[in-house]
Amino acid sequence: MIIVTGATGKLGRRIVERLLKRVPADRLGVSVRDPRKAQDLADRGVRVRQGSFDDPDSLVHAFEGAAQALLVSLDRTGDACVAGHRTAIDAAVKAGVGRILYTSQMGAAHDSRFQPCRDHARTEDLLRATGLPWTSLRNGFYAASALQFLEPSRHSGDMGLPADGPVAWTGHDDLAEATAAILTDEGRFEGPTPALTGPAALDFDAVAGLAAQAAGRPFTRTVVPDDTFREQALSHGVPAPAADLMLSVFVAGREGEFSAVDPTLAELIGREPVGFRTLLEHAWTD
Repeated sequence: MIIVTGATGKLGRRIVERLLKRVPADRLGVSVRDPRKAQDLADRGVRVRQGSFDDPDSLVHAFEGAAQALLVSLDRTGDACVAGHRTAIDAAVKAGVGRILYTSQMGAAHDSRFQPCRDHARTEDLLRATGLPWTSLRNGFYAASALQFLEPSRHSGDMGLPADGPVAWTGHDDLAEATAAILTDEGRFEGPTPALTGPAALDFDAVAGLAAQAAGRPFTRTVVPDDTFREQALSHGVPAPAADLMLSVFVAGREGEFSAVDPTLAELIGREPVGFRTLLEHAWTD
């Protein structure tokens, strides 16, 4: 049995849907905080159990009988994030899971300028220490983040952001498809995967050009000093920790932490990953 956590989330749900195309529903289980949100999966034959990264016993129950458990990383940062991951890993060990898989990120490193990448590196250390087979999915930076940065300029055409570097923006759908492929080819990767990236690394100058093409009108890319960007975020009600996290994306990007482009994602899904312009056009027509 394959168990997926976070199966009602943006990535987890997509992974489950793609797994259902590859394996029978009775081989799939999900661990979700609110089983009511996964009722449609239960109706299709998926085993649905309540599980929370803050409740070890619930996870042990949710992981029961799992040959593989996919831990979808928490939307937290720092010690709170790593503590939740530690709870899930310990529960997987206690439940006798055969292999633990984890959604990490390209650039995961203890010295990253981006806090989530440091959290991923600490979590990978925990996985390594279990002595169990494990796979860390080094996902490319989600294109959804770039779209969020771009959204305020969608109508104004003026994109004021800090100096950045090229980032291999990657779509959720492609990553979900690749994850399903890895889960159904057990043991294909031991430890961290290569970076699972989109087809190109783009800075926001390039993104502005693609936005102009998609919108059919000019977009201006203005470089805003880091302090000014942070102050603007705070003035719009963004909490200080979130503003610092947003800024760190650009700082890490300038250091080249997300610039690698690797063919592994394309090999896993059997085609070229969807490019940023297509992702942008889909987002802007929804």
